[in-house]
Amino acid sequence: MLRIYGNRALKTLPGTDTRPTSARVREALFNIWQGRIVDCRWLDLCTGSGAMGAEALCRGAAEVVGIEKLPEAYAITRENWQKVAQPDQTFSLFRGDVVKQLSRLHSQPFDCIYFDPPYDSELYAPVLERVVSLSLLQPTGEIAVEYRPDAWEPANVHGLDLVRQKHYGTSHLAFYTVPGPLAEPLEPGS
Repeated sequence: MLRIYGNRALKTLPGTDTRPTSARVREALFNIWQGRIVDCRWLDLCTGSGAMGAEALCRGAAEVVGIEKLPEAYAITRENWQKVAQPDQTFSLFRGDVVKQLSRLHSQPFDCIYFDPPYDSELYAPVLERVVSLSLLQPTGEIAVEYRPDAWEPANVHGLDLVRQKHYGTSHLAFYTVPGPLAEPLEPGS
């Protein structure tokens, strides 16, 4: 069991097939994005147990969309989101390869995108490039990418600006925005 905002218990997948985002990282991210969540469109890539999307729903996101490859994790995410979604909120979940499934989402961009792939996967660059090519991020939106530095290092992505990095023990977050006058400069030393 995993607990999220409002002391709500969520199911988790037993074993090591998924790695839930730590409570410390979840709390930090939602503190950073506290002004973005209410009424936002949230995209959760590689959902695992769905804790991040569930937390977004609990904090007032209007819509949460997720993609998960593992059938067992997909089922748990669906159950967790059904448990916390309010009648005025919507969610949808797609099962399959994240790069391929992203093409199903091209119609409307998202305000917040959380991307937490298996650390040792080769998904970072292809997913970020696909998000850009499909224009899935609002001009004022932000992507948070969870990573471990020995597995991936944030890099420049054509069509995205790396605006800050945060470190929480062995887990790190890189934040990207759409380039333009609304993008914030990278914080020194972060």
